[in-house]
Order: sequence, then C-alpha cells, then structure tokens
Amino acid sequence: MISDQVKRVYDPTFTVTPDYKDSLPDLQNGPASLIEGANVPIQQVGISDFKLPLKFRRRDGEPLTLEASVDGYVSLDMDKKGINMSRIMRTFYKFKDEVFHLDILEEILKAYKEDLESQESFLRVSFNYPMMMDSLRSDMKGYQYYRVSLEGSLDNYDRFQKFMHLDFEYSSACPCSYELAEHAREDRGVAAIPHSQRSVANVTVALKDEFFVEDLVQICRNSLKTETQVMVKREDEQAFAELNGAYQKFVEDAARLLYDELDSYNSIHDFVVKCIHMESLHSHDAVSRICKGLPNGLR
Repeated sequence: MISDQVKRVYDPTFTVTPDYKDSLPDLQNGPASLIEGANVPIQQVGISDFKLPLKFRRRDGEPLTLEASVDGYVSLDMDKKGINMSRIMRTFYKFKDEVFHLDILEEILKAYKEDLESQESFLRVSFNYPMMMDSLRSDMKGYQYYRVSLEGSLDNYDRFQKFMHLDFEYSSACPCSYELAEHAREDRGVAAIPHSQRSVANVTVALKDEFFVEDLVQICRNSLKTETQVMVKREDEQAFAELNGAYQKFVEDAARLLYDELDSYNSIHDFVVKCIHMESLHSHDAVSRICKGLPNGLR
C-alpha cells in the first residue's frame, strides 16, 4: 500500500543538485556481500544492439554514413556486483563522429577498460554496406547490400585482435543435377531443369593490416563467381544461367574455393568460412565449414 505522503506526480521543473546526485543509491557498485550466486568473474557483460549513424571508411577514401548496431562488453572481476551499463554507450559516443575502421576499435576498447575499470573488452559494430553492382549484359546498375560486422577484442595484456565478418550471397548450381538433367534430355528427349539455389557464405577473417569491406567482397566474387544479381533484364537472366552452368559447385567446392583465395592474402592472419546451400531439391540445407587450421586459431 502506497503511503499518503507519496505524491503521484512528475515534476518537470525538478533540478538535480550535486548533493542530491550523491545521495542516489548505487547497487551496482555495492559491496561483494550484495552479490547473488557464485562470487566469480564474468567474462563478458554489457549491452547489445544499440543503434546510431556512423561514418565508415571506404576503399576510395570517401566516408559513408550508415546505420550501425553496436554490441559492447567488458569483463567483470569477482567481488564486483556489476558494471555501470550506461557507460558502454557513453564511452562509445565519444567516438561517434570518427570515421570508423578496424583500428579505431582498439581506441574504443582501451577507453572501455579505463572507464569501466575492467581487465578485458569486446566490441562489435554491424551494418549493411551498399556497393553499386553492374548487370551482367545490360547497362543497368543497382545497389547490392552486404551484411558486415567489424569486431575487436582487448585482453588483460592489452593484446588487440581485429576481425571482419561478411555474409556473401551467391547461386549454387548442383553439378550432379546438371548431369542428370542432361542425361534425361540426351537419352530420352525429356526436358529437365537442373536445380540451383540461393546460397550464403559466412566469412570471418582475423586481420593483420588495414582491410576494407570491398576487399573481402572481391575475394568472394573471385572465388565463387555466381553472386546473386540486383538489376536484371532478359539478357542478364540468360547470362546468369550461363554463369551458373560455367561455375557449378557443391557446398564442399564453395568452401575450398574460398579457402584458396583467402589463404593467398598476407593481410589475413586467420579465417573461418561457413557455406550454406539452401537446397531447392531437399527440405534441408547443405553446409560446409572450413578454417585455415592455425593452432588455437579460428574454428
């Protein structure tokens, strides 16, 4: 029951003084006796998916402003009740006017460790990156969007690791289905259409040097050849059918093609690739996963 002395009113004129602010309770920074459960460290605690517009560095040097989703975490030592969650956003906002690239993540991660008095920090910035794409044979152009994340971590020795994630969509025409369709046409005069499907390669690279989204997209294009199209006329649709005929691939082929290309770049320290062919023949997907194979590397 609410006391009659408590007023049900919001006062927009109320001003917070320094003394009043000091009087506010702060349970997150309370003593260890307030900890619920085991008094053990927590590897990551923070907030995810807070959004804001950020400028990103393109390969041509011109910045591009995009809506970004940010995940920020720090470690929590034992004997500490919790962190001040709002500092995750407040610290990040100090950098909101910067042109973002992988190395600026290290500056933010150091600020996280200092502002939240933590041993380790982690950050992921995700966005949809537009690139203009030419049609295969017509004179049309359209924007292809790529799901990208820039990720960084800083351990208790201030060792910085940086990663880029990319989802690359392509078409995969099944070699087995092609041969069976040709057999039906040649041996029995029966029309048959080999199956193909929209597919996606989830690519993660651990980087040593500067790297751009355009670089990773080009690696995927060089490897897989059959990127899905944006703007299409009849001549483009025919060209795409020919392209799929020329570059048929099982899911195992796709993974090995990407491995071959990624492994040739000195800027890429490590990588892991997951290819998913969303089958049009089956009610399930075909999946292949491959990594560079470094000891204690990405898996």
